[in-house]
Amino acid sequence: MADPIAGAGHGPSLRIDKFLWFVRLCKSRSTAQRLAEDGHIRLNGRRIERAHAPVRAGDLITFPHGDTVRVVRVTALPLRRGAAAEAQDCYEELTVGE
Repeated sequence: MADPIAGAGHGPSLRIDKFLWFVRLCKSRSTAQRLAEDGHIRLNGRRIERAHAPVRAGDLITFPHGDTVRVVRVTALPLRRGAAAEAQDCYEELTVGE
C-alpha cells in the first residue's frame, strides 16, 4: 500500500501552515493560514494562495515577518510542534541581498 504522506512520488510533505506553526515561525496556525491565503508566502519563488500547499525538504519559503522578509530552506519536516531548539533543526535561515 502506498504511503499517504508521500504524495505522487515526490517524498513526504506537510501543509505549509502546519510547517510554519510547527517550527515556530508563526505564533499560531491561523496566522500561518491567513498569510498563505492572502498570498503573502512564496514557495520556491511561486506565490501561493492556499494553506494546504505541500512543503518538502529542500523547499525555499519566503514570507513577511514583522518589518522584514525572511527566507528559509526546509531541511526536515517536523512531526509535532516541539521545543524551539528542535524546531530550528528543521530549517536554515538564508540572508537576502548581502
